[in-house]
Amino acid sequence: MNIHEAKTHLSKLIERVATGEEIVISKAGKPVAKLVPYSAQTAPRTGGFLAGQIWEAADCWETDAELTDAMTKTPLFPEERYSSKVAEEEPTRRKK
Repeated sequence: MNIHEAKTHLSKLIERVATGEEIVISKAGKPVAKLVPYSAQTAPRTGGFLAGQIWEAADCWETDAELTDAMTKTPLFPEERYSSKVAEEEPTRRKK
């Protein structure tokens, strides 16, 4: 069904969908939307369904000295891309 027909007959389409039918709406011959019956969530979600299936290693929250040193004592970019002379110069300003 194209968009124009869907706009014209929306209340009839809703009645059809309420009975279980699914309707595809097209624009320029290509499907763009689907009307489907609404279904309320049947049961409320309950937490804890993975209880007992997830665990932590005894040392999972301990710091790793090698990783800490790598993150705090080594340069962020080990290969210097710019010489220190260029980094110390004033940036040039563009003319407007």
